[in-house]
Amino acid sequence: MTRPETLQQALPGLGRVLRRLAPYMRPYRGLMLGGALSLIAATLMKLVEPWPLKFVIDRVVTADMPSGLASLGAAQLLALCALGLVAATALRALFDYLATLGFALAGNRLLSDVRADLFAHLQRLPLAFHTGARTGDMTLRLIGDVGMLRETAVTAALPILASLLVLVGMIGVMLWLDPWLALVALLPLPLLGWLTARMGRKIRSVSRDQRKREGAMAATATEALAGMRTIQALGLEDRIGARFGAANAKSLREGVKGTRLSAGLERGVDLLVGAATALVLWVGALAVMDGRLTPGALLVFITYMKNTFRPVRDYAKYSARLAKASAAGERVIELLDTDAGLPDGSVKAQGLSGAISARNVHFGHPGRAVLNGVDFDIHAGQFVAIIGPSGTGKSTLASLILRLADPDRGALTLDGRDLRDFTRASLRRQISYVPQEPLLFRTTIAENIAMGADGEVSPAEIEAAARLANAHDFIIARPEGYDARIEERGGNLSAGQRQRLAIARAALRSAPILLLDEPTVGLDSESEAAVQQAILRLARGRTVLTITHDLRFAARADRVLVLSGGKVAADGPPDKVLTHVAE
Repeated sequence: MTRPETLQQALPGLGRVLRRLAPYMRPYRGLMLGGALSLIAATLMKLVEPWPLKFVIDRVVTADMPSGLASLGAAQLLALCALGLVAATALRALFDYLATLGFALAGNRLLSDVRADLFAHLQRLPLAFHTGARTGDMTLRLIGDVGMLRETAVTAALPILASLLVLVGMIGVMLWLDPWLALVALLPLPLLGWLTARMGRKIRSVSRDQRKREGAMAATATEALAGMRTIQALGLEDRIGARFGAANAKSLREGVKGTRLSAGLERGVDLLVGAATALVLWVGALAVMDGRLTPGALLVFITYMKNTFRPVRDYAKYSARLAKASAAGERVIELLDTDAGLPDGSVKAQGLSGAISARNVHFGHPGRAVLNGVDFDIHAGQFVAIIGPSGTGKSTLASLILRLADPDRGALTLDGRDLRDFTRASLRRQISYVPQEPLLFRTTIAENIAMGADGEVSPAEIEAAARLANAHDFIIARPEGYDARIEERGGNLSAGQRQRLAIARAALRSAPILLLDEPTVGLDSESEAAVQQAILRLARGRTVLTITHDLRFAARADRVLVLSGGKVAADGPPDKVLTHVAE
């Protein structure tokens, strides 16, 4: 069994990963070619290194000098051989450095591109995917798995590739020096190939399981950290800690098992290499005594023997890391190959008035229907409140309007055109969205508000948006004003303050549609009044859809839609519809 076959059998997953990443390699072919040429040059120097020693033993020590060098003394010849050895070593070190640098630069840039594409792809995946995915596991794939691939490409794959080139070169020289002794030296290779393939499969399986455990553990940790307030309030620290500890213990057991297998492989390889070296020494010594081989040639053979089996030793040494890289790469590729699901339209949404219609819209989750034939027409500039019991599809309807999902049947239209005809990006620029839980980032208040704009905005525009949202007063009450930093998820702000910042962000987008999902839920009376006032200001000249359980706020709309049983149960002016609902 040849060495490449062994690697192919031992790490088929890594081969699949490399094939999938091939398009990312094209921009860096120059760097990779330079690294490959340097690696070949370093291999040649590695082949040359033992020859000064051979010359010293065969020509200087035995005084059997070529006629061309007979005029030189032994000291001068020794000096030339020493300089030759130093030169070969120095050149090999230089070429190794250039190869490592070239491949490291290419690998780092390539995998940075992969990470950027993976993050962009994650953002394009539909809500159905993100609902079922675990945030911690996705984060581990994006940061940890790509990082492991990048590290392994330099610290493990490159040494093995270099050793394989050395192996090919040395086998050629050994066959040239003494074919019979070369065959003796290569006898253990099939056994080593079988051992590494067999153990490699086990190590890869264990590493894949461990990576899954680490993904589950990261997901548990992310969920716990995100809900720390609730965990502490309910006294769940011990229970959540036990769950994390169980996942941690399983990961530890898998890690220990992988280390044990890797160490066993490494020691087994050492034993076989030692036996092979002893066999070559014995057969080679007999050849020297018979005069078929010079002592220097035997030294070259022994030196080459040490390097001939280095690929096997390197694989044994790095087997666990390569197996983890294979598992990590498979997880990255699995995510990259996940279908984005929602096809993008081709029409750019622009200059729209904001008229929205639903035609027999059906939508459901596996085993549960949510919308069952919803129909309505909302005219441009209307303020419509959507009310109804929980679970009747109000938020689902908002998701369909934003094209976070598409109807199973029927259609939603904007200005008479099916939403699926528009590009998602241009459609969403036509909608200012205020969610129930505003998403605030760990940066300044000004930067958080500015994220709502389609382009660059001035401080004056940010302040105007904050004033419209009734946020200016509480912002300037802080010592840093608009430069005050917001903690993660707005932890240093009240619910009303977070909501008003979300409204200020929406105010910066000159969109014809304003979509609000429970904008006043959970607010005290003072914050509720401020938020409602801000919404009414923002609503001027726009088509507004607000999902709400607050009937007093719904009464301020032009029209109320009642969803019940997945259908529009009532539709009309607030004074008529809300009276019926109250009854």
